Amino acid sequence: MTDHATLAAGLDALSPIDGRYAPRVSELRALFSEAALIRHRVRVEAEWFRFLVVDLQLPELAQVTPAVLAEAAALASEAGPAEAHTVKATEATINHDVKAVEYYLRARLASAGATPAQLEFVHFGCTSEDINNLSYALMLSRARREVLVPALQRLRGELVARAHAQADVPMLSRTHGQAASPTTLGKELANVAARLGRGLDALNAVETLGKMNGAVGNWNAHLAAYPDLDWRGASARFVRALGLDWNEYTIQIEPHDWIAAYCDALARLNTILIDFSRDVWGYVSIGYFRQRAVAGEVGSSTMPHKINPIDFENAEGNLGLANALLRFFAEKLPVSRWQRDLTDSTVLRNLGPALGHALLAYKSLDKGLSRLAADPVQMATELDQNWEVLGEAIQTVMRRYGVPNAYERLKELTRGQRVDGAALRAFVATLPIPSEARARLAALTPASYLGLASALARDV
Repeated sequence: MTDHATLAAGLDALSPIDGRYAPRVSELRALFSEAALIRHRVRVEAEWFRFLVVDLQLPELAQVTPAVLAEAAALASEAGPAEAHTVKATEATINHDVKAVEYYLRARLASAGATPAQLEFVHFGCTSEDINNLSYALMLSRARREVLVPALQRLRGELVARAHAQADVPMLSRTHGQAASPTTLGKELANVAARLGRGLDALNAVETLGKMNGAVGNWNAHLAAYPDLDWRGASARFVRALGLDWNEYTIQIEPHDWIAAYCDALARLNTILIDFSRDVWGYVSIGYFRQRAVAGEVGSSTMPHKINPIDFENAEGNLGLANALLRFFAEKLPVSRWQRDLTDSTVLRNLGPALGHALLAYKSLDKGLSRLAADPVQMATELDQNWEVLGEAIQTVMRRYGVPNAYERLKELTRGQRVDGAALRAFVATLPIPSEARARLAALTPASYLGLASALARDV
């Protein structure tokens, strides 16, 4: 489908993720669409059949031919759309999505020469959730590795680069919205980069768990058929061979605690970026950042001068939407009545939209940052208008040398009123402190009162 045709088709989409924003989240469609879920289920079913033949070497499968094994390997690796359409057609008749996958595998393996007796080992000992939990684990693992983490690392990398480049650009801080001790623009960007780094570590640390243990997690049917096999060891090998971590203790479903941890970790990252989006929006508003004009773009339907910070607003909105879903997943998915209820099934199908909103936000932030330029002149102007922020430095030096009532004296001089450099230097000249300390304070300006901000920015 051409880009034009894709956009036209999206006009009728119920969700903007599959409509207006579809081109911007296309990499997730290959992981979380219905077709993608079917492909992952086909892979797991095919890998299980091969495992029974090659690893467990069940005697009943000793005569499976190389052609049948090759077909199973192809089923485990192919990613074409034809299989999804075939499976959906079967599902429409039998009204069971996983059973339709099983029938699809049977037909394919039969065409390669599998006997009726050998075909009975397709889906052998499995409940639907053995297939589903592994499929979703593979999908979420790939999304983290191939899409989410790279997008977040690119964003963090841009912040690190800007932190280094603007490490020495002085900037007035604002605590409670009021003028506060100066910092540098680079240091404020470094703060966000450091937070994202810790958040990425937490996301990457979440185990992706899987189970393959039958209807209620006890290998009941497996032992009934093959009482002498080490099914616990076999299950562990199979799950780990898929690149997943093994969960030995489950009910019919894998309990989804790890998915809750995954969603929580991603939501925490998103919360950091909501904070960042709002701060940048504010800095644009007060002129610390200027936005590059793009020829042909319109900022307002009625006010032609405007360049609105829409990318940061879009990011904030989509991060909030993503977190609403992610927090719900984290609270709902680990809860299942007794050994199984079906409420998780429909919820899990919405993982893609949640990650789609997050990815859309990350790309909006990338775009927004690419259009931002710092305005050091505006920042310097505001610093020069707020000499009272040096009150902290002066009263702290007074404390060092035992000058009584240091805080109170600076409060009387500066609280709620503007003072200029001359007034502060005149005050410093009266202080009973060593002459070198007076000289240091007299030379201090709002733009030079930066502490270790520059070094911290360069070290991130």
